[in-house]
Amino acid sequence: MAIIEITSREFRSNQKKFFDLADKGMQIVLKRGRRQAYVLTPLSSEDMFFTPEMLTRIDESIKQASEGKTVKVSGKEELEHLLDSL
Repeated sequence: MAIIEITSREFRSNQKKFFDLADKGMQIVLKRGRRQAYVLTPLSSEDMFFTPEMLTRIDESIKQASEGKTVKVSGKEELEHLLDSL
């Protein structure tokens, strides 16, 4: 995959060009100053919405909570103990 690094000024001047390149699979890295960089990436429908699998998992979690199948954690030590037990 080709990577193209551009400045924010280049992006502002040629937005359509860079959106089209990203749509074709090119990785566009937008540099903002020396320390900040962003990647221009097209989103798929799965990136923007819940998938059917995720909705099923959410429904299962709601059911478990309503049945009292939850764990209550009070404080950092209890949380660390729970995480260590997983």
